Amino acid sequence: MSEPALLSNPLMIDGSPVEFRPGDSLLAAARRAGVDIPSLCSYPGGDQGGGSCRLCLVEIEGRNGPVPACRTPAREGMAVQTETPLIIRLRRTILELLLADHPLDCLCCWKAGECRLQDLAYRHGVRAPRRLLPPPDRPAAAFRAGDWPSVLSMEPDKCILCGSCVAVCGELHGIPVWNIRGLGRGAAPVAGGGGGLPSEGCRSCGACAEVCPVGAIVPRTGGGDGVGGGVAAYGGDGSVRVDGRSGVHPGGFRTWQRERVRTVCPYCGVGCNIRLETAGGRILLGRPDPECPVSGGRLCVKGAFGLDFIGHPDRLTRPLVRRGGKGGDLEAAGWEEALSFAARSLLEIRERRGSGKIGVIGSAKTPNEDCYALQKFARAVLGTPHVDHCARLCHSSTLAGLSATLGSGTATGSLTDIAAADLVFVIGSNTTESHPVVAYKIRKAVRSGARLVVADPRRVEIARSAHLHLRHRPGTDVALLNGLLQVIDTEGLADRVFIEERTEGYAEAAAAAAAWPPHRASEVTGVPAEAIREAARLYAGAARPVILYAMGITQHHTATMAVTALAGLALACGGVGREGAGIFPLRGHNNVQGACDMGVLPDLLPGYRKTADPDARLPFEGAWGVPIPSEPGLTVVEMSRAAARGDLAALWIVGENSYLSEPEGEETRRGLENLEFLAVQDLFLTETAALADVVFPAAGFAEREGTVTNTERRVQLLTRALEPPLGARPDWEILADMARRLGRPLGFDSLGGIADEIRRLVPSYAGITLERLRARAGGLQWPCPDPAHPGTPTLHLGGFPRGRARFLPADYRPPAEEPDEAYPLLLTTGRVLYHFHTGSLTRRSPALDGLHPLELSEVNPADAARLGVHDGDEAWVVSRRGRVRTRVRLTERVPAGTIFMTFHFRETPANLLTIPALDPISRIPEYKVCAVRLEREGAPSTAQA
Repeated sequence: MSEPALLSNPLMIDGSPVEFRPGDSLLAAARRAGVDIPSLCSYPGGDQGGGSCRLCLVEIEGRNGPVPACRTPAREGMAVQTETPLIIRLRRTILELLLADHPLDCLCCWKAGECRLQDLAYRHGVRAPRRLLPPPDRPAAAFRAGDWPSVLSMEPDKCILCGSCVAVCGELHGIPVWNIRGLGRGAAPVAGGGGGLPSEGCRSCGACAEVCPVGAIVPRTGGGDGVGGGVAAYGGDGSVRVDGRSGVHPGGFRTWQRERVRTVCPYCGVGCNIRLETAGGRILLGRPDPECPVSGGRLCVKGAFGLDFIGHPDRLTRPLVRRGGKGGDLEAAGWEEALSFAARSLLEIRERRGSGKIGVIGSAKTPNEDCYALQKFARAVLGTPHVDHCARLCHSSTLAGLSATLGSGTATGSLTDIAAADLVFVIGSNTTESHPVVAYKIRKAVRSGARLVVADPRRVEIARSAHLHLRHRPGTDVALLNGLLQVIDTEGLADRVFIEERTEGYAEAAAAAAAWPPHRASEVTGVPAEAIREAARLYAGAARPVILYAMGITQHHTATMAVTALAGLALACGGVGREGAGIFPLRGHNNVQGACDMGVLPDLLPGYRKTADPDARLPFEGAWGVPIPSEPGLTVVEMSRAAARGDLAALWIVGENSYLSEPEGEETRRGLENLEFLAVQDLFLTETAALADVVFPAAGFAEREGTVTNTERRVQLLTRALEPPLGARPDWEILADMARRLGRPLGFDSLGGIADEIRRLVPSYAGITLERLRARAGGLQWPCPDPAHPGTPTLHLGGFPRGRARFLPADYRPPAEEPDEAYPLLLTTGRVLYHFHTGSLTRRSPALDGLHPLELSEVNPADAARLGVHDGDEAWVVSRRGRVRTRVRLTERVPAGTIFMTFHFRETPANLLTIPALDPISRIPEYKVCAVRLEREGAPSTAQA
């Protein structure tokens, strides 16, 4: 949604007219116009300055005395002067007072060169002042080592009490991580209320260090193992204390020694831009890009501190070949030997058993160009229809459900719509941990007056900010959504004009929902009937409603039905197809959207054209010069099960750790071991790569160029910041080399060649060139049909791709496996803030793994009491498919009868327990519900709760 329009009657600043928006402060209006008013207590992207530094004083004609620009609303007709002799004199005095209490150790301060206090002192000609009083005593003891996340360090003697850290933590997290205690020269920064950081406060995002204008809050980077640098802490007496790590912060390099490259975060689907800081051939730090429209100059802990995996010593640098057959060991080999071995194996299997016995699995962590090359490799080189990727395990139900209802399986608007929404409905999303930057936007909307409704079985953190938390039982999403639609329909809250003009099928959907009045929906979901009514009224009464959902909705055996029910809710209230309102699937990986766009799917070609449609195949067959398999291929889970049966002979996997990511992991392992040939391309020797016959070392996100498409269809550029380890190569290059050996070249020998072919064959990408992306921050949102097109922030404004949007009745079905006497608890899985997917990247980030080094399975205290399990105990979680040993965290975040586990830890592989029950339409597994029991460590196996 666009920002409020500039007012036509400007104010005057230093004699020049300046336009402003309603609600702007003078400081905000000046900065938008390029007028630099000094300030130390405001920061880019903040709501406003804190008014504490007083450096932004200005004079206004007709007013007595200077006023702070950050606290003075802009008004039409104002005449403002920013550089009068009085103002200059006051600023010099303020700077002299600040410097009188400030350590003058600029020569060894990490902030030198980007310190705003230093810059302003230089600008105003302020030299080292006379110390009139001893420096204030701000003991570092207030910041005990145990209170601090390992990614930050504090130097309280450098604090100028600007309050920026207090403001930014409140803005992003809604929790008082920082505070200032005391008055005058006795004031000091304290963590929380003064007793250390709140146990559930600091999220280690680094925003406080980023907005700190001086060197008081210091980002640590890496560790002493050479992955990053270390941190030195400077005392008020000028002494230097090194904390045992090598180097000085950050990474031992001053600001002018660091290279900076803009790229895209390699983790979730939000697509935050990062300014990578590198030196000495390694990544030191990820810093937010204030020009990024997605993140607005903010990052989470993974984007700021979790990029050091790229230099981990476990990186693969040479191909590995299993010599001596299946019983042999993986041994280092040259590229020629590895590629020739793989080519011979594939050719022999294709000749003996046919192309249909070969499968290909891709990754949503690889760029669009590599994804396009992979599906072409599968279809045009190998001749197999069996190509899929990890979106099958997270959002294939989104593609199926939104395509059936809206005609396009993607987000309908832009993430900037969230902050301007007046109602945000979050369902099945632990947003603050899985998509933290989206949570920042939600909190901004709430601060601006939006209502927030959260539906989640767990008491997730975003629910703290909610006006209403619908705590439904896992697996009952469809019943809840039917209950909401029933209220909207029976109370006359639906947008009848929108329904009549732009949709079809409403009567059938409403008739199905009529069977779910609030009292019945309450019986199934556990949500009070009145709460269901209230949520329905809030959503229907909103002018700009936004729906956000994630894998709590999409990972069920009824997931497609749940997505269509969500779409129906939006359609019933006109909450889609217009600016400022929409439905947003929050993607799990940075290129889930792009991998789907590029056709890494068993039934869809690039641009979502069906393989079964001869007209859809025609342009690809013409461009590729070979016939394309028309029948739909196997999905990810179906491939591993076919391999276990002997129906699939070979598998080529790029960037995916199937053993840990698929449900019923031991069955997946049996399938992988039963293959005649398995090839893997990856950065590390993952649990899946360890089973391979040949492993190829791949280049990482910071070591190559390419594009990725985020959850709002925004195509952005990855920029090369480092050279890859000697021997590692981009995935598309490996595939191109392999294709030549198989006798069917891919037809391109450069990244630009792939991008050009995508533009020719995928209409929605036709106007997106690498040159355009290099020239602009923020990328382009598809559809972008020609090189002059600006991109499309909002879909469906003039109509839906299928003509009219379609309501579909949603039939509730209970979970495929429910608790019983033998397995009386329900297991649900998800993420934590500090890790990602199967952990192959974040577990190799010393910073992130240090913050959260082991699985802590959440158990309700009532369930633990029945078994005698205590907080921190080790216990076994057992399902019909396996057993996993874990450490227990007792918490009311999970309801009684439910256990929550993550899938990040190879030592505690939760997907050994999950059930391979598949949605009949999207073929996504039901990760979110299965029956388990809890066994106390050392107790007989019959003990259970």
